[in-house]
Amino acid sequence: MSLKHETEAESLERASKRARLEDAEESTSPSKEFDPEVETDIPAPKDGEADDILPPSHVLLGVPRPEKAEDGSGYKFRETDVGISEYVGRGVSQIEGIIKQRFTDFLVFEVDQDSKVIHLKSLSMPDSSSKTPKESTAAESSITQVAASDAPTIAEPAEPWPESNNTALAPFLSEDAISKLKTMFLEGPTPPKVSDSGWGGRQPKTEDATRTEFHQKIRQLFQGKLETESGPATDDGASIVIKWARGGRGRGGGGGGSNGRNTYPPYIHFSMQKTNRDTQDALGYLARTLHVNIRDLAVAGTKDKRGVTVQRVSLKRNNKTVEDVFKLANGISGRKPVEEALKKRGDRGVRITDFNYRKASLELGMLKGNAFVITLRSAPLTNESRNVQVDSSETIDKALNTIKNKGFINYYGMQRFGTASVPTHAIGLAILKAEWQKAISLILRKRPGEHPDVAAARDAWLVDGDLDKALEMMPRRVVAERCILESYKKQKGDTRNAMGALSTIPRNLRLMYVHAYQSYVWNAIVSERIRTYGPDKPVVGDLIMEATQETPDADNMEVDDEGRSDTAEAETSYSGKKGKKPFVPPKIKILAEDDLDKYSIFDVIMPLPGTDVAYPGGELGEKYRQYLRLDGLDPDNFVRKQKEYTLFGSYRKILHLPKELTWTTLRYTDPDVPLAQADEDKLLGFDPPVVTPDGKFLALQIELTLGTAAYATMALREVTKTDTSSHTQISLTQVSEDQKYKGTQVVEEELNEDAGVE
Repeated sequence: MSLKHETEAESLERASKRARLEDAEESTSPSKEFDPEVETDIPAPKDGEADDILPPSHVLLGVPRPEKAEDGSGYKFRETDVGISEYVGRGVSQIEGIIKQRFTDFLVFEVDQDSKVIHLKSLSMPDSSSKTPKESTAAESSITQVAASDAPTIAEPAEPWPESNNTALAPFLSEDAISKLKTMFLEGPTPPKVSDSGWGGRQPKTEDATRTEFHQKIRQLFQGKLETESGPATDDGASIVIKWARGGRGRGGGGGGSNGRNTYPPYIHFSMQKTNRDTQDALGYLARTLHVNIRDLAVAGTKDKRGVTVQRVSLKRNNKTVEDVFKLANGISGRKPVEEALKKRGDRGVRITDFNYRKASLELGMLKGNAFVITLRSAPLTNESRNVQVDSSETIDKALNTIKNKGFINYYGMQRFGTASVPTHAIGLAILKAEWQKAISLILRKRPGEHPDVAAARDAWLVDGDLDKALEMMPRRVVAERCILESYKKQKGDTRNAMGALSTIPRNLRLMYVHAYQSYVWNAIVSERIRTYGPDKPVVGDLIMEATQETPDADNMEVDDEGRSDTAEAETSYSGKKGKKPFVPPKIKILAEDDLDKYSIFDVIMPLPGTDVAYPGGELGEKYRQYLRLDGLDPDNFVRKQKEYTLFGSYRKILHLPKELTWTTLRYTDPDVPLAQADEDKLLGFDPPVVTPDGKFLALQIELTLGTAAYATMALREVTKTDTSSHTQISLTQVSEDQKYKGTQVVEEELNEDAGVE
């Protein structure tokens, strides 16, 4: 393998070229089309129904066409269809197990930039300090705590309603009135009331001195959060109205005047736990619940859908306080007590906690990685359905030590390509080729196993041609399809602008399709590299990135966590955020014989296709170009008329070495019984998982920490040697022997209770 080393002059020219591209007008030359007569050595795609979905380069993978789904409406795509085929430890025995059988079998915790693992800490209602937040100096942290500086997240009053209040108010109010005032105070000011209270005292307060004393007492006890007014006279005498101070806490309790909500920093940060929801879907739900624009919410990285994940979220608060956000998120009103929110799980699988005021928003990439707690359960090891079984504990230790010491291939996981029968990289290729109508057709195409309401909405449009009905039926969570249909509805005339409709899809989602195609090619070429030269050491011709102050470590170049990266900034990696720093080209070195002892296999990188990257030399480089040309793309020109689809490329290490890897085995019988517990359930006081020492089945629980660009499912794949596609895992679950024992533990517990067994 050989590749001409990039000289300093060439590096500067590449940087200059990048600058010209960024300043260029939107009219650029189209990508070069593939000419089959030029590349006669490339086999032509075979005829078949899958050809309109699969990229033409699929034939280079050397794998059969994907199987058709049972209902005939799509195909079952496997790992090999997206270039995932090799292993680091091919000689290590297989430990077969099911991934994500239960949501709690896959726990994900974000690791922030200070290397702190994010967990939910408290479900309690936050309380903004009534004092103006201290202004941070340049030497201080940008974080402004809600209250005391020693509070880790939010400040909670030690006694939300001190018993001393009852004594202090006794001379003025009856016990019933004090009870009502306490309820009003604990419920908070949302929704606002014209008159929250209007009680007369034990005796009419007709003397001015007594009324003045009462007004002063309320201001003193509640520090200006409540105010009093003289109310209308009653048969018993004068009345006094107590209500939330409009210039004080207002609708969420921010403090008034110089101590009010306007004095707090512009952002609120909080922790979010989501269960079985995409990150974007969860943020959309929060935006609707908090009555904010989804653009006001930001995260450091996206998380996987199927599982329970915890991460930090930032909100541009727009005058909202932490109390406002807490109450809106938990559906708390003047008639719903806070305590109700602390006794059950968050609505729609989303819970937010641990609030801070902060000066800045989160941005993609502001994390170190993710920590995982993963439980592998029963799976058929042979033709007979069996659980996770190995010949000895040494087999498990050997498999996990292989990952611990040798790492795993840093493939883009199946989540990158979607779980449906229309893979996202196929849509991405259509976009890169400006085949707008094909891209839309693929997005709107029917998918087997879809939720019935989504399938019905697709039929309304694809079969009946009823746009209004399709829009009415299509759930809001199905973002791309709704955007297209809404655009079609707004367009007038007999023809519709496909490119315009596509552009209404959120930018991060559109770019996800394009990045999926890059990932597909990267996977395929890395498989070629491992298959040809092995996974143990660098070889002559391998690419490495020389570390400089301007270019980051390639370990965390990409803002891409378990799940997928959803923005262009995430993929351009080394270029930095647009507008924040000039482009600095990475210094790429091709290894010669004398370099081999200076680097390890963990230094070797592979480019993602783009205008600004160097491709490998030799046969591997030719294979890389072959993939792109067969798909109708010019390997040296990824500039597009629509600038957001211009690809500059990036680099990614071919192997990833996990940190803090530990494992243990557990016994269980009932597959419905959790073997790990989510943070929210711990804080709600739910019973922790109970391991059954004499359980019929074996489970393997793995804890590990990965960098931002690595997929945990690809680490598990190295252990199980099993396809990680969703339909494969579902089929394994359906035939696993432990499914015969679903619900048995609950039955046994009930029988033991009836028999008086403890």
